[in-house]
Amino acid sequence: MELNDYKGVMVFIENREDRIEGVSLELLNKGRELADKRNVELISLILGYDVQKFSDQLIKRGSDRVIVVDDISLKNFVDSTYTNVVVEVVKKYKPEIFLSGSTNLGRSLFPRVSAKLETGLTADCTELDIDSEDGKLLQTRPAAGGSIMATIVTPNKRPQMATVRHKVFKEAPVDESRKGIVENFEFKDWMVDGRVEYISFTKDETQTVNLSDADIIVSGGRGLKSKENFKLVFELAESLNGAVGASRPCIDDGWLPFSHQVGQTGKTVSPKIYIAIGISGAIQHLAGMKSSDVIIAINKDPNAPIFQVADYGIVGDLFEVVPILLKKLKEG
Repeated sequence: MELNDYKGVMVFIENREDRIEGVSLELLNKGRELADKRNVELISLILGYDVQKFSDQLIKRGSDRVIVVDDISLKNFVDSTYTNVVVEVVKKYKPEIFLSGSTNLGRSLFPRVSAKLETGLTADCTELDIDSEDGKLLQTRPAAGGSIMATIVTPNKRPQMATVRHKVFKEAPVDESRKGIVENFEFKDWMVDGRVEYISFTKDETQTVNLSDADIIVSGGRGLKSKENFKLVFELAESLNGAVGASRPCIDDGWLPFSHQVGQTGKTVSPKIYIAIGISGAIQHLAGMKSSDVIIAINKDPNAPIFQVADYGIVGDLFEVVPILLKKLKEG
């Protein structure tokens, strides 16, 4: 492999329900910064059906070049089919850096792509930078249960691949004056994995506000004692027009779907207000929410680790405290 043959920063653009996902717009911001440091192009790669219309937006968000793969076969995400397409695109354009969001799609797609390309992948990064000495991508992510931050490099393979958590970076600003190049990559029938049939997609109806985008999140933990008691969390979240989160033990016990999990192995969130109810504050959970603007903790254990990161703490029985909060909110 000749490393000098690889140039450019490529961002995989995830689109869902006829819009570009926020994490992709965040990666365009960081990608623009990395590309400028390397003095190379920022390239957007978008797959799907009827996605050509996003090209102009991606250019105005910082892309120098947009590669579009548009075909009815790509309307729904099938990991093996998408992998076949992405691998061929990378082989043709040879980006030195390739980024995706740490979404369910990104976590399914990028490991497959990196395996086929025989290159490294750093998952769930919280920071990216360029080494000023040798130009390598510095990929930083939590390790050892979130107690340390590890910086990883890919010295001998290309592209350098990383997935990045949502809300780690700010979205790329819009520049109406920007111009760029749009290229259509030919989709071929052999790229479809005939072994896999897309049947349907079932949306999680338990969440009325998207957890990753919410300004207010109310999360519950084991202190609630049962699935039925989570109604307190839902009531408080609804009264604040917020989203509902949960610690991993609650998900493992089947109290809520995985889409509600906040933490190192769940979603990383950064709301304006995060209310932790009955959550002790394990390192894994803190890694997913400690960047919140304001953290409010309710726990009967005064020594619970959650209080170490909380801006406001209420030491008390949640079954007494939460009903009082709900009453006050209803009173206006």
